[in-house]
Amino acid sequence: MKKTADPIFLAQQQAEITEYQVYARLSEFCKEESNKTLLKNISEDELRHYHTWKNITGKELKPNKLKVFWYVLLARFFGLSFALKLMEGGEVHAQEFYAKAAKKHPEVSRIAQDEEAHEKELLGILNDKRLSYVGAIVLGLNDALVELTGTLVGLSFAFSDNLVIGVTGLIMGIAAALSMASSGYLASQEEEEKEGINPITAAIYTGVAYLITVALLVFPYFLVDSPKMAMVIMLVMTLLIIATYNYYISVAKTVNFKKRFLTMALISLGVAAISFGIGFLAKSWLGISI
Repeated sequence: MKKTADPIFLAQQQAEITEYQVYARLSEFCKEESNKTLLKNISEDELRHYHTWKNITGKELKPNKLKVFWYVLLARFFGLSFALKLMEGGEVHAQEFYAKAAKKHPEVSRIAQDEEAHEKELLGILNDKRLSYVGAIVLGLNDALVELTGTLVGLSFAFSDNLVIGVTGLIMGIAAALSMASSGYLASQEEEEKEGINPITAAIYTGVAYLITVALLVFPYFLVDSPKMAMVIMLVMTLLIIATYNYYISVAKTVNFKKRFLTMALISLGVAAISFGIGFLAKSWLGISI
C-alpha cells in the first residue's frame, strides 16, 4: 500500500507521540498506584497509535517537547485533573476525524475505540483532591476582589497620594486575609466529616488566595504616581484575575465559563461603582485631601 503523507495524518501522528510522552511523564509523579498504572497503560496505547499512523504515513516524527513540558507543568501547578481535561478538550472533533480516516484506513477505527475508552477511564481519576478546596479558594478570592476593589476605588477618589492608598490597602488586605483564613477554618470544620476536607488546609487556601489577590490589586499603586491610572490598572487586573480563575474552574470542573465570569465581574465592579460614589462624595463634602 502506498504511504500517505497527508498533513492532517502527520499532525495526528505527532499528537499521538506527544500524548505518549505526556501520559508517561504524568504517571511518574502520580501518587495513587491505580492512577499511575492507568496513565502508564494509556501512554502505551498512545505509542501504539503513533506506530499505526507511522505505518500509514511512512514518516518518523518526534514529540512536541514544548507541549509535553507545558502539560506536565500545568499538572504540577494546577493539578492532574486540569491538565488532563485541557488536553482531552483538544480532541472534541476527533471522532469525526477518525470516522473519515477509517474509510481509507480501517486500522484507524481501533484508535477511535481506544480514545473513547481512555475518556471513560480518565473520568475515574479526574477528581483532583485540590478541587475539593475550590470553595475555600472562592471564599478568599471573591472576598478579596469585592472588598479590596471597592476599598481601593473609594480611596482613589478620596485621596491623592498613591503611597497612602497602597499602604492602606495592603494593611487592610493582610488583616482581612488573616480574618478570612480564620473564617475558612471554622466554615470547613462542618465539612470535614462529610467531604474529608482538612480545616487547616482549607484555611491556608483561603488565606493564600486572599493574600495573592491583595498583592496583585495593590501593586499598581506602588507602580504609578496617578491614583486614577493606578485604579484603572487595578480594575483591569481584577478582570484578569476573575477570567483566569474562572477559566481554570471551567476546565477542571466542566462548568460554564461565561456565566461564572460575568457573575463575579458584575459583583466586583458593582461594588467598585458604589465605592466610587462614596469616595467622590467624601472628597467633595468633607474636603479630604491627602
